[in-house]
Amino acid sequence: MTPDTNPTDDATDGPTDDPTDGSTDQPSDDARLAPDGGVDAGGADETTLDPWGSATVSDYRNLFAEFGIEEFDEILPEVPDPHYLMRRGVIFGHRDYRPVARAMREGDPFAALSGFMPTGDPHIGHKLVFDEIIWHQRQGGDAYGLIADLEAHSARGMTWDEIDEHARDYVLSLLALGFDPEDGELYRQSDNREVQDLAFELGIEANYSELQAIYGFDGETDVSHMQSVVTQMADILYPQLDEPKPTVIPVGPDQDPHVRLARDLAARTRYFGVTEAYASFAVDDDERALLAAAYETLSERHPDRTVRCGDAATYLENERDPGATDARATTIDSLVTMLSEAGKEPLRPRVRFLERNATGDAFEALIEAIDGEKRVYDEHVDAFDLDRAAAERLARDVELDHGGYGFRAPSSIYHRFMTGLTGGKMSSSVPASHISLLDDPEDGYDKVQSATTGGRETAEKQRELGGKADECPVYELYAYLLAGEDDEFATEVYEECVGGERLCGGCKEQAAELMRKFLEDHQDEREKWADRLDELDIDFDTDRT
Repeated sequence: MTPDTNPTDDATDGPTDDPTDGSTDQPSDDARLAPDGGVDAGGADETTLDPWGSATVSDYRNLFAEFGIEEFDEILPEVPDPHYLMRRGVIFGHRDYRPVARAMREGDPFAALSGFMPTGDPHIGHKLVFDEIIWHQRQGGDAYGLIADLEAHSARGMTWDEIDEHARDYVLSLLALGFDPEDGELYRQSDNREVQDLAFELGIEANYSELQAIYGFDGETDVSHMQSVVTQMADILYPQLDEPKPTVIPVGPDQDPHVRLARDLAARTRYFGVTEAYASFAVDDDERALLAAAYETLSERHPDRTVRCGDAATYLENERDPGATDARATTIDSLVTMLSEAGKEPLRPRVRFLERNATGDAFEALIEAIDGEKRVYDEHVDAFDLDRAAAERLARDVELDHGGYGFRAPSSIYHRFMTGLTGGKMSSSVPASHISLLDDPEDGYDKVQSATTGGRETAEKQRELGGKADECPVYELYAYLLAGEDDEFATEVYEECVGGERLCGGCKEQAAELMRKFLEDHQDEREKWADRLDELDIDFDTDRT
């Protein structure tokens, strides 16, 4: 959640550019922009998501299959007035964003939070996250920007003086880009006692083996680094302390392990789990799907007869391929055994409330609150007259009435990483590969002018064959930043490039001028806010040593 160099790592290799029109070497295929401003990933390989490692993903498509990240294009029509990063495919994936989109459409409460590890200057990669927080705030959400100073100190070994300086710079850029501190909250992990207390409680639900499996921690990992992970979990859930609500965490995909762990911990703290069921015994998701199919088929075949567990056992036995030994066959065998033992018990759809962390009083209150037919067991209650959504609301209401958190699983959106200006990976240790938001505007101009492009070897070939905008770091600058809300302008740059009308020299000159103007305007806004930092409820002069 708090990448210190969001689209960067420490790679130093990358091609250089001959600044004449149409003459370049080619960048890597880590991220290539498509005609709509999205990115067409390069060749597939094994994908690793490491919050503290290399912030690149060589094949974004792997994330959908390997990690369950959903494609953002599928939900885009449900988002009111989507941000240009969404429209152009820069925001390419999400995890459970629909509740947030629904809250926007219906005017319900929701929140957006992301954090920044203050280990260097804020740069154009961080601007993606700044913009996403600010957009959600303007859509009506509660917005949170946090400085992950505990993580910077424990995981990166930054001194507190260094952290103070960088924290100030991050906050100034966030404010200069449009964050409203009166309608949002800015905080440092080290100063937020509520976050630290919540982290302690969440730590009860996590263990070393789990952190080892997720993050690769070993016997050499210091305890403070592990503690910083739990603190980030508290950051992610912090917006829901006063009221459970849909909450989105805008991050790069390398931060997805944090989001997944936070979703798990949110569920583990809940008093009750809610699931669909068909019989008195417990089943897993695969078994439940088979039960649902069996019930639906048998109910249609015999509408005037009660469907019993034994009937479903016979049905599934007949559906099983006698020679199959795959996972489905094994699941059917297990389910048939349970159904046969249940015998004449009716097979009926119901909603099941599972007791997890509830006090005795809360469990009794839940039983009392369920209207209609119900069956009470030692550790769960089955309700036959509630649907899943109503059951979720009831369980949360009872939990909140009895002192629980009632957390909703946090959502996330994922943006693509930018290619370095020198080609290949953007690197914080190679100043020419990225543009700091603190760079002198003339330096920003020069960096763009020196950038690698996707042009052909000569101007003649460029005019004949067209440029390779999909492989061009300079075109990325247009799509990610310089074109702003103007989709028509971004498309025009692309089409002129691939059509051979636009040569690299003129394109870079235009981009360099726009970058210089952006940095001038941004730094003017930073200066205005610099005189107002004392108005904020955040301390940039820690007493820590």
